[in-house]
Amino acid sequence: MTFRLLTLAQQLDQATLRQVFTHTSWAPDRVHSYERLEFLGDSVLSLCVTTELYRRFPDFTEGHLARLRAYVVSRATCARVAAKLGLGKMLREHAGQVHEAAEAAQLQGNQNVLADLTEALIGAVYLIFGYEAVRPAVIEVFDEHITFAESSYIDHKTELQEFLARSGQSVAYKVLGFSGPPHDREFEIEALVDGESLGRGFGTSKKRAEQGAAAETLHELQARARRAARRARLRGSRARRPQTAAEKARAPEEQADGASDAGHAPGAGDAGDETPPAASGGAAEVS
Repeated sequence: MTFRLLTLAQQLDQATLRQVFTHTSWAPDRVHSYERLEFLGDSVLSLCVTTELYRRFPDFTEGHLARLRAYVVSRATCARVAAKLGLGKMLREHAGQVHEAAEAAQLQGNQNVLADLTEALIGAVYLIFGYEAVRPAVIEVFDEHITFAESSYIDHKTELQEFLARSGQSVAYKVLGFSGPPHDREFEIEALVDGESLGRGFGTSKKRAEQGAAAETLHELQARARRAARRARLRGSRARRPQTAAEKARAPEEQADGASDAGHAPGAGDAGDETPPAASGGAAEVS
């Protein structure tokens, strides 16, 4: 079966296609890796899936739709789509030098990398062909996951507990309120992770509201984990990147300037020239 997303990918210009499959570890800099396209594709994917869920399930509540979306756009689902499209193999094919190819062979089985590739490809197709072209192509490859999410009970509370167990954290649920008559109540519940409120859910029962709060909290924690991973990759790439000729040329000058500044540090006779910090007018109010 030929997927429309791959057909559109084949029509991308070579520069854009190359960027889709340029991992940060062998990109000349992070701007030329797939991260910018991944950032864009993440939002495009969410919009495509949200619109499809809204149209396909007109009787579902906001909380129910949020739970479905959380599953469909999750990292695990995106990795499965990448495997179905063969994006891991394409990553290896687009790797240039020998050491890049060797690393690509290892990365093609990494779930996070596969999820990144799915979002980067979606971002690239959207950028070149627009939303009306990318939306049906996205829904085509995610349709089975939408169907599975709709027909299966997704236990977000268990997913959240397993996610938090890795870092030794815990979650508690708090009822914020309810509305409606006794026979038609809607509850609002928040999820607190180590005391921090990270998600809210609504439902006709406390269990359903807790599921919604857990789904929202899991989505937030996964987003935080992704941002932390990106920062770590950025620090790693900076550490590995060799100095440019301009940076090497500036280094002796910066050292000389630092020594000059140290020689002019204010001594005891200069202390009177410094303006002391203003005294605090009072204790800060604690709310």
